[in-house]
Amino acid sequence: MKKKKVQAFTLVEMAIVLFIISLLILIVIPNVSKQRGRAIKINDRALQTELNSQVELYKEDHNVGDSTSITLDDLKKSGYLSDAQIKQIQKDGLQIGKTDE
Repeated sequence: MKKKKVQAFTLVEMAIVLFIISLLILIVIPNVSKQRGRAIKINDRALQTELNSQVELYKEDHNVGDSTSITLDDLKKSGYLSDAQIKQIQKDGLQIGKTDE
């Protein structure tokens, strides 16, 4: 009776494949982390711009001058900012009137 020869991967071939996969992971993971950090910064800048825009709209709608102090609570009560926006602003430490980070 003839024995069938079984085709299989050798240990060396498997080690090479695992090595290549680990190299690819080492290349990809730092780039993903950088992109995530970049996205967070862009989101923070956009939220700061939104905050400043809503403050200006509040001032125009309520006829208040630049010297008047406006709080996040004022903007929330008047419907200029949502609860989620307020939470994110507080979490990120954003401030009314701040322009650069």
